Amino acid sequence: MSRAALISLACAALLASCATGVSISENATGLKDGRFYTFWRDTGSGEMRVGRNGSYSVVWRLGDTGNLVAGTGWATGSLDRVVRYSARAFDPGENGYLTFYGWSKDPLVEYYIVESWGDFVPPGERATFLGTVDSDGGTYRIYRTQRVNQPSIAGTATFDQYWSVRTSRRPLGQEGVITFANHVAAWSRFGLTLGTLDYQVLATEGFGSDGRSDVLVSE
Repeated sequence: MSRAALISLACAALLASCATGVSISENATGLKDGRFYTFWRDTGSGEMRVGRNGSYSVVWRLGDTGNLVAGTGWATGSLDRVVRYSARAFDPGENGYLTFYGWSKDPLVEYYIVESWGDFVPPGERATFLGTVDSDGGTYRIYRTQRVNQPSIAGTATFDQYWSVRTSRRPLGQEGVITFANHVAAWSRFGLTLGTLDYQVLATEGFGSDGRSDVLVSE
């Protein structure tokens, strides 16, 4: 059986497992059982199913250039947030991340704490490496990148991205813990400051790939 057929079968199983949830295939944010969710896609196809207690599943087929971000979490970010999650499935294909993800305003910043990824290791060779931080049983490499005239929570804009990327993928099925304050403190040591926090989610992001994930998020 082809990989595409296997993903299709797996996708059907994941979505059926969350049959009582909310299904989203168009760009949206909202609340399900008091938990914030976000779904954003530019091209290609994808669907997110938001289940109970912070769970979600997402499947995507993005062609060569599509981008998708989907996840559950909190409408208002916190510097002191400690996130716990379990990735029951994560198949990112050639390029996808499982990441704690959010935004700040003034300055406008998009940030990632990346726990797992596909064939492509983010954020890529052109990123500026700044140092490392040890947190929650892992070592993370810190980077800074910039996006020019790209989509953001403030519309099309130029903004910095801050990255903490584990040096090894967190094993599938292992409970993950992310202490956000540890990364904020490490970023600050390298001059990477955040402004007023907007939403924060444990997100699945896909680029130009076919993939799926099934994640339970808690605090």
